[in-house]
Amino acid sequence: MKVLIVDDERAIRNSLKEILEMENYQAETAENGADACTKAEKEKYDAIFCDIKMPGMDGIEVLQKLIADGVESPIIMISGHADINTAVDCIKKGAFDFIEKPLDLNRILITLKNATDKATLVKETKILKKKIYGQEMIGEAEPVRHLREMIGKVAPTHASVLITGPNGSGKELVAQSIYQLSPRSMMPFVEVNCAAIPSELIDSELFGHKKGSFTSAIRDHKGKFEQADGGTIFLDEIGDMSLAAQAKVLRVLQERKLTPVGGDKEITVDVRVIAATNKNLQEEIAEGRFREDLYHRLSVIVLKVPALDERKDDIPLLVNYFSERICNEIGQPVRVFSPEALRMLAERSWPGNIRELRNVVERLLILGGTPVSADDVRDYVNL
Repeated sequence: MKVLIVDDERAIRNSLKEILEMENYQAETAENGADACTKAEKEKYDAIFCDIKMPGMDGIEVLQKLIADGVESPIIMISGHADINTAVDCIKKGAFDFIEKPLDLNRILITLKNATDKATLVKETKILKKKIYGQEMIGEAEPVRHLREMIGKVAPTHASVLITGPNGSGKELVAQSIYQLSPRSMMPFVEVNCAAIPSELIDSELFGHKKGSFTSAIRDHKGKFEQADGGTIFLDEIGDMSLAAQAKVLRVLQERKLTPVGGDKEITVDVRVIAATNKNLQEEIAEGRFREDLYHRLSVIVLKVPALDERKDDIPLLVNYFSERICNEIGQPVRVFSPEALRMLAERSWPGNIRELRNVVERLLILGGTPVSADDVRDYVNL
């Protein structure tokens, strides 16, 4: 395992390096904060020990920069001039632990073991989440490569994101990808279909309610924003949200506070908002159906998901991907599509986008032959 030691005192750097190497860790050192940030962004470390009192960039600044840059290594702060308030502040800012100087060998090794165990757990959890979501962004067309690049830049930040694109194009998958790659990936991901919630219930769904606040409120209920505290909320089809609800969502984004229906106490929440819509919100604003101030709050980053007709070169890749997944799900050997069948599917228009293509692939696997042929496409797909 590889560990980075950051301390401006050479004696401490070398001493800690020797201790860790005796315990079969691979240890590297950095004599200042800037050097540490450069190394941590280029190399993957299983843990980082970082002194607090350093000239130039101090340890707290290093901690905040590494977390902001999406460095996932557990960071253990060390100091000989600290009190309990400093330790608590470090933990609040994202440090894994805090150790006082002079350094105790047993404490170092126990903390390091706990840190690496947690890093392993985080990695396994992300893999498990990927399996649960069960999808990945398939395609090599230029719009898809650009979208993946933008997701990689946006995900490590806490900025609000607005995802636009037609129905069935994969907006939810983009939201999940941002979440999985974000610093909040260990916290909740709460999805809300704004179009599916009746207008009279949306306040309760989003902000919660107190027992007795209305006839069927038989117990306190946490709303979606409170459920997502510390994590991410995905507001799908936000263009269908009522103006009244939009005003309340805007208040939560501005003040990070909400009041449940029937409650008199404000609740503070820390939530990253990802919203999606198939509508042109600029037109909705012009027609008075969407708040311009909410639009500007949501659209710090705007990601456009291309329609399938804009990336037809990806259709063979997508067909083979869906075929493999569907066959695995139903316990059958993976079936292939003939080159002519793939060509016919690629030439077709897809108004229902990725969702429609997946359904067609499943239909052809059920009804078609082995391999799925051009005749199967003619017989079972409305060309």
